[in-house]
Amino acid sequence: MKLGNKELDSESARYIIAEVGVNHEGDLETAYKLIDAAKDGGADAVKFQTYKAESIAATDAVAYWDKNEESTESQFELFKKYDSFGKHEYRKLYEYCASKDIHFSSTPFDLEAVEWLDDLVPFFKVASADITNFPLLRAVGRKGKPVLLSTGASSLSEIKKALFELEKSGAEEICLMHCILNYPTEPANANLRMIQGLKKAFPRYTIGYSDHTRPDENMLTLTIAAELGAQVIEKHFSLDKSLPGNDHYHSMDKQDLKLFIRNLNYLNLIHGVEDKNFLDSEVPSRENARRSLHYGRDVESGEVINESDLISLRPATGISPDQIDNFVGKRVKESKSRLERIKLSDFEAQN
Repeated sequence: MKLGNKELDSESARYIIAEVGVNHEGDLETAYKLIDAAKDGGADAVKFQTYKAESIAATDAVAYWDKNEESTESQFELFKKYDSFGKHEYRKLYEYCASKDIHFSSTPFDLEAVEWLDDLVPFFKVASADITNFPLLRAVGRKGKPVLLSTGASSLSEIKKALFELEKSGAEEICLMHCILNYPTEPANANLRMIQGLKKAFPRYTIGYSDHTRPDENMLTLTIAAELGAQVIEKHFSLDKSLPGNDHYHSMDKQDLKLFIRNLNYLNLIHGVEDKNFLDSEVPSRENARRSLHYGRDVESGEVINESDLISLRPATGISPDQIDNFVGKRVKESKSRLERIKLSDFEAQN
């Protein structure tokens, strides 16, 4: 799979998305600052959310998030707070991302947004809640671009149906994003092994992870997700995680992102290669920590050697102990002292 100019052609190749969503809260300057922070933190892409309240929720759609963190009582009311950006603003954000050499993307929540975002995004993201929204899936599929499909609150059969609709419409590269549709997701509900479950159930597809847990101090949740095989990793992003409401309370900030990137770099460093062989760095150890055969007692000329007459001592500058069977039963030509290293020339030739 290729996202923008980045090939996900190996398990160590990962694509990191700073999900701004609407944490800009309708302010273009704040959105620019978020892009700067994401770039400085090491993200590959910044992603926004494109919607109008009227096209995403009925006026009586109730809240389903933790109202201790976001007190808004209805979905329509919450979406209305942050739906002021339109084509002009997203074009500005696209241009600003281009100037900072970071990918711009935005999740469309209606068919109109799919059409005009197509000129701006290198891939489409479909939110978990729209996995059964066949009209939206078909519109996204027709664009023929890579698709990230979040799978929160879905079953395997629903994922299969969504894949069918996307591919039937023209999508060829699809990443399935493990996701838990809780805001926030408690660690006990993260179920990161579902990443491996998706890999087994859908081996032809790239697998990713979209996270809604509160960031832990070591960014272990995202790091473990990567270790379990998530190649595309998306997490909400904020300039200030302590800000009230919206998605700030389960977002990472720039320092969290930097820590996660360091973790990924460390994982890539220690993973190394798959084929087992000794490394150049291990050559001194092979020579000095391995052993050579020595006489374990004083031996008289003409004696026949038993296995108990030989001992193995470091370093491995003589005959290796794995050759001991070649010397048991052989006769020494002359006397040898205890601890003396054995040599081939010590023994009589046998017919």
